[in-house]
Amino acid sequence: MTRFHLHLVSDATGETLTTIVNAAVVQFENAQPVKHLWPMIRNRAQIANVLAGIGQEPGLVLYTLVDAEARAALEEGCRRLGVRHISALDTVMMGLHEFLGEATTGRPGSQHEMNQEYFDRIEAMHYTLSHDDGQQAADLDRADVVLVGVSRSSKTPTSMYLANRGLKVANVPFVPGVALPPELENLRRPLVVGLTTAPERLSQIRRNRLLSLKDTAASDYADQERVKEELLAARRVFARHGWPVIDVTRKSIEETAAAILTLYQRREGERAS
Repeated sequence: MTRFHLHLVSDATGETLTTIVNAAVVQFENAQPVKHLWPMIRNRAQIANVLAGIGQEPGLVLYTLVDAEARAALEEGCRRLGVRHISALDTVMMGLHEFLGEATTGRPGSQHEMNQEYFDRIEAMHYTLSHDDGQQAADLDRADVVLVGVSRSSKTPTSMYLANRGLKVANVPFVPGVALPPELENLRRPLVVGLTTAPERLSQIRRNRLLSLKDTAASDYADQERVKEELLAARRVFARHGWPVIDVTRKSIEETAAAILTLYQRREGERAS
């Protein structure tokens, strides 16, 4: 493994840098970065502390600094130390500048301002939390997305991920022999999506769940044949309603959410046109 120091210098929380680095580093099988996060760096005194740390443990420096003075101080210090330094946002910001013909605001941390988008996201989180696992079905029509699926098909984590993207998401469990909420029949506003998975995979997940709960009693919950029947019954319901279906068997939560976002944006586009 190639072990190296990676300094992440940000004028805000460092969330953007961390996300970029995590996405990039996984593409290098032998890379093992030792990450040093330097958040809320906005003046020369703070830059001096950062440079002292870099000097003690030299390595690659990635930064997102919009203040020209702070940025110049960091770049000059990195040149003096002989360490490579890369602005993580320059290419994107230059492309936007050329396309829009508009200068940047130069406000540090402006992506974290408590604007309307922030409050919309908080409202989406509240809605999603209060509509988990079939709760409060009476106002499902206020949702942007409704997920329907059998137990342990990733409904809740997918809902929370989408809520963090600003969508109000309700999730409803499909339970054999138990009628779905009647409100589902007449929904007009939300996108309803069915989640399914491979029976053998679901059976294993449920067995692990029972073991974690120390539940050793005989149960049909994890029996593979019963699980297969349950999934088939759910598929029939999805098909009857014409709901799009996503197989989550080999998908991460992020991949499932991305597929749902694509469906949602496509439908919103069709409605707008």
